[in-house]
Amino acid sequence: MAHLFSPLTIRELTLANRIVLSPMCMYSANPDGKATDWHFAHLTSRAVGRCALVFTEATAVESRGRISEADLGLYNDEQIVPLARIIQFCHEQKVPVGMQLAHAGRKAWSGQKGSGPEQAVAPSAIPFAEDWKSPKALTLSEIDNVIAEWAAAAKRALTAGFDVIEIHAAHGYLLHEFLSPISNQRSDEYGGSLANRAKMLLRVVDAVRKVWPPEKPLFLRVSAHDWVEGGLTVSDFAALAPALSEHGVDAVDCSSGGVIPIPPPSDLMGPGYQTAFSEQIRNQGKIKTMAVGLITEPHQADHIIRTGQADLVALARAMLRDPYWPLKAAKALNQNIEWPRQYERGKQ
Repeated sequence: MAHLFSPLTIRELTLANRIVLSPMCMYSANPDGKATDWHFAHLTSRAVGRCALVFTEATAVESRGRISEADLGLYNDEQIVPLARIIQFCHEQKVPVGMQLAHAGRKAWSGQKGSGPEQAVAPSAIPFAEDWKSPKALTLSEIDNVIAEWAAAAKRALTAGFDVIEIHAAHGYLLHEFLSPISNQRSDEYGGSLANRAKMLLRVVDAVRKVWPPEKPLFLRVSAHDWVEGGLTVSDFAALAPALSEHGVDAVDCSSGGVIPIPPPSDLMGPGYQTAFSEQIRNQGKIKTMAVGLITEPHQADHIIRTGQADLVALARAMLRDPYWPLKAAKALNQNIEWPRQYERGKQ
């Protein structure tokens, strides 16, 4: 039976355990989108703490796709160097690193409510909220250009030395905006049915998979529920899962919400409140999944893996509070794992 500290092989990458550092924006990038010493400290400390996989924050595939002006980018070659330094250190700890590639769409420049140095773009000219600036609806040729930017960023991720790419299609950002009928009101081939609304996502997956080596895993983050009537639900993603697998997605990272400025119902919020989404997509869609959201305790995380609710667990706030959470979890679960040589005196 799989448990939290059992290894997992995806394609040709073997993860030492099932604990993943969830992508989290640090709002600490240089104005040119380059990683800083803060990113180095944040990501490498979690590798020292023995996460099985360390993810960067949402990293923009083009400059107008940044969530804020202090977010990472991978839209030019100069941005590769500081990321490669981080990867080298993590690899010295025998920990692989994942790049989450993203485009903020109509939620670009969130702090300025969509008004930034470049106009935000979206599937339809619908603002995120009433007091936000309206985005520009992408034309067909502009959609082709954005897809090309995803492929170019994936090539740069490969040059930097990343082991995994995760395509960000959640939290109300561009690919989620295409998927959700709340934000996508197009009347062309990218609008209407779920199959049409998923076309942009599948084209991005194809473009990335074409340049991403077949031995390297490809993850996808989704918002499995829009938390609004008429929006996406987990059943949509369970239905999409076979196509995602066919196009080369290896694991679905199951989050929720973000397409409108309304949180999940308060009575549903609680420990592991999104885990049911990963379980349904995993079991009905026959694809590996990663659970995320208020997973904080070792026995809770272990239970998720043991009961087949997910193949991986991604920790966010818990890992901010304690970069060595996996080391402490192993002790709590009576699992003997390799500590960093420099820290072995603290193992007992």
